[in-house]
Amino acid sequence: MEKKQIYENLLVQLRGLVDGEHHRVSVMANATALLRELMGERFFWTGFYVVDGEQLVLGPFQGSTACYRIGRGRGVCGAAWQQAQTLVVPDVEAFPGHIACSSLSRSEIVVPLLDSTGTVRAVLDIDSRDADAFDSVDAHYLEQVARVIAAAIY
Repeated sequence: MEKKQIYENLLVQLRGLVDGEHHRVSVMANATALLRELMGERFFWTGFYVVDGEQLVLGPFQGSTACYRIGRGRGVCGAAWQQAQTLVVPDVEAFPGHIACSSLSRSEIVVPLLDSTGTVRAVLDIDSRDADAFDSVDAHYLEQVARVIAAAIY
């Protein structure tokens, strides 16, 4: 199945999954499971970091163990939070200040979740074992995923 079709299917399932549910941990947990199910091994690690003061704190995820806390502006997640924009990193080794939670990660995409005022409340972090695994199609659809989740919980 083509990537766009997988994402379209994912969005339909996600909207149904979160309809009427507003518990942050529950929504994030099921969203990561759905992403992992539909994207398979293409997504090595999928999870959320939630804003807590001046740090991102590990939230629900699928994958290997991860960093507990990330400072504002640090690594890809902290930079996406600080800039309030999606970051696509084709080679994590080339990203200044990359935080290596796993040596298996080669590329990464991080998408902020915004509340109704435009404030970043969390980030969706996805890693791949393959270099250059993410593109503008991934960014487009994962931003829609983030909007659906944010609308349910913020």
